[in-house]
Amino acid sequence: MKNNAYIHPTAEVQTQHIGSGTKIWQHSVVLAGAVIGNNCNINFNCFIENDVTLGNNVTVKSGIFLWDGITCEDDVFLGPNVVFTNDIRPRSKAFKTPVRTLIKQGASIGANSTILAGITIGKYAMTGIGSVVTKDIPDYALFYGNPAKFKGWVDKKGNKLLVKDNLFYSEEENKNYMLKDGKLVELQK
Repeated sequence: MKNNAYIHPTAEVQTQHIGSGTKIWQHSVVLAGAVIGNNCNINFNCFIENDVTLGNNVTVKSGIFLWDGITCEDDVFLGPNVVFTNDIRPRSKAFKTPVRTLIKQGASIGANSTILAGITIGKYAMTGIGSVVTKDIPDYALFYGNPAKFKGWVDKKGNKLLVKDNLFYSEEENKNYMLKDGKLVELQK
């Protein structure tokens, strides 16, 4: 146990940078340079390399390998078996500086999605199951498919926004949004 975190006896955790309330489950490996925030949940059979940063309240489902250069901000959800890369043109034994990938606050990545190195996934954005993400995804955008394509907008809870009077509307949140310079912006009441 480090800093009030739970580490399963079969996990190999080398880092000292684990936030309070974080849980690391069976057969996971976390290298010494990784930084993991508070209240994270690292599920069974995950691998986290040295140059990886996880914010607070991040969920990493089973079977995910997080390579050097990956940052997940607060409240990110990574579904089971999401695949990340950190080299666009890999060659055996040819060391390169890892390409950086950023998953912004509140984003959710669907199970079995593949994320190309160097991608930024915006705040509260969402990818569907099995998506192959080959380009940046804007805040609040819903993308899915192979390759993943824009399919709509979602609110902070992941509900698809409805179109109403040339505005986007969240029934669940009772909020209106509009597009401004290609970005979804919440309208103040």
